[in-house]
Amino acid sequence: MADKITAEARTNFGKGAARKLRAAGRIPAVVYGHGTDPVHISLPAHETALIIRRANAVLDLALPTGSQLALVKDVQKDPVRQIIEHLDLILVRTGELVEVEVPIVLEGEAAPGTVANLDSQTLLLKVSATAIPENLVVSIEGAEDGTQITAADVRLPEGAELAGDPALLIVGVANSQSEQSLEDATAGEGAPAGGDVVASDS
Repeated sequence: MADKITAEARTNFGKGAARKLRAAGRIPAVVYGHGTDPVHISLPAHETALIIRRANAVLDLALPTGSQLALVKDVQKDPVRQIIEHLDLILVRTGELVEVEVPIVLEGEAAPGTVANLDSQTLLLKVSATAIPENLVVSIEGAEDGTQITAADVRLPEGAELAGDPALLIVGVANSQSEQSLEDATAGEGAPAGGDVVASDS
């Protein structure tokens, strides 16, 4: 589902103009795609921030020229204050297939004495622009030591296709003692021979 939001045309550019927009509670953005010239707009900051907390949000933009669907392609934030500074939006059409990275969420608990390692945080899908899933749920309930879940094993929503490597490892389950032994061995690689620290006389 696309979220309806009202956009305003933007004619002033540069850092100063952008600061004034943000001070007025709006976010500068640019819309491009489908061979059209980029369109510079601004969006209401609070409303937009709530929407784009969801990955791959699609906006139903109410533009001066009419309504357009746009996929949030890039979000630029202030690294300290985490304030949204700029958005890049790409035009899409209803039913159009797009490639997007969809977050993976683990569900359940692996077998006692094991630990599940999430090797890939997202999965690349080809999916309808207006039916992008919020996340992909991968069950690890009761998974035993040695279990490996690859991209090909992940259940996809209807109409979605895997766009990446089907052999990509998503989750690996290992014995927790083996994991600890590996961590200890890795930590010990940098220790001095004999493991003792001897202070020199000075």
